[in-house]
Amino acid sequence: MTFATPPVTGSVPGELLASANAAAVSLGELGVGEGDRIAIDSPTVLPWLLGADLLGAASVVIDPSWPAEHRQGVLDDARPRTVVGADLDPREFFAERAAGTGSTVFYLPTTSGSSGRPKVLARTRDSWLRSFAALGPIGGPVLIPGPLSSSLFLFGALHTLWSGGSPLLRPRWSPAEAREAQAVHLVPAMLAGLLTELDRTGGPCALRTVVCGGAELGQRLRERFHRLLPEAELIEYYGSAEHSLIAIRRGATLMRVPDVDLDVRDGVLWVRSPLAFSGYLRQGVLDPAGEWSTVGDLAEVAASGEVTVHGRGSSTITSGGNLVPAEEVERVLRAVAGVTDVVVSGTPHPRLGAVVTAVVEGAPSLRELRQAARAALPPAKRPRRWLVTTTLPRTASGKPARSAIAERLRDETLTAEPLV
Repeated sequence: MTFATPPVTGSVPGELLASANAAAVSLGELGVGEGDRIAIDSPTVLPWLLGADLLGAASVVIDPSWPAEHRQGVLDDARPRTVVGADLDPREFFAERAAGTGSTVFYLPTTSGSSGRPKVLARTRDSWLRSFAALGPIGGPVLIPGPLSSSLFLFGALHTLWSGGSPLLRPRWSPAEAREAQAVHLVPAMLAGLLTELDRTGGPCALRTVVCGGAELGQRLRERFHRLLPEAELIEYYGSAEHSLIAIRRGATLMRVPDVDLDVRDGVLWVRSPLAFSGYLRQGVLDPAGEWSTVGDLAEVAASGEVTVHGRGSSTITSGGNLVPAEEVERVLRAVAGVTDVVVSGTPHPRLGAVVTAVVEGAPSLRELRQAARAALPPAKRPRRWLVTTTLPRTASGKPARSAIAERLRDETLTAEPLV
């Protein structure tokens, strides 16, 4: 039996390829065709998404952790022809070729929700295929330690298929399992946890390639990585749901992706890229993206193509007349021993406007945190308030839910204790 191959991945393992073709015929029986949209509300994401891709249809993946109003908002904007949630029935399907072209929209990611209700974006096949090529192939089975409702982990899974490998799909992160994997797509908090585990227990680690996105690692965390995993390659990428990959770090320098144009206007990074999204869906209608677009990141770009990212403008704290980029402070604190992750936010203050507040996940030493802040940050950027929690609220991709944390700090409902 010969099956059609999903255009967005190319090579697909036989069992998954058969399931994708089965999904395509099931969707076709529901009236789904080229240019349509579906919503996937199922833990079995890849067959449905690749089946829709065969038909030239686009998929939005529902995050089961969304509140009801978020879910409804996404469905209102995506306007899918159908919502699929059932398991697939075994069946045969053959097509000489898949429908659509490189400009066909195949995926409808949502923003992470860290700043409010998710927005629905439109992404073409070519925008992700070019992103895969920019990152390059990675070998072996690749651990994908998070839900495919996160575009970060879905990107990792499809990139693995594009590379000719098999994604090892897991719903959650396990440092022990990561130690046995050959390659992994992850976020900084996961890498920090793995390095802490290796520091604590020692022993072998099979990892040879680590692809990290979602936030800046910071130099001290990179140094720990190379000390503990000297034979492994660390690939960091900077990007957004709107733009895919903007810059990649292999070694010391974060460099602009070829064919991506960058412009800094009043400190804010603007992007023109063939890897970028097509626009936002609003009530089922595409609002096209402009030639240049921004997500509000503060950055510098050198003539050489080196990119320095200072953080998101919306997360900047105004304290005593000083502007404090939260991500800059977080990069410093995240490298301290015992810190799994950290969010820096502003706590309202009658005189200063806001007090720089660090909410730390893990079991760190306050003394070491303060030493790190003094060594790397000017006085105005050093946290004055320190809180510790066992678990930060997170988005589906594993990133801290910044807006939820800030809201709970304001309301004094965050589950955290003073760090002493």
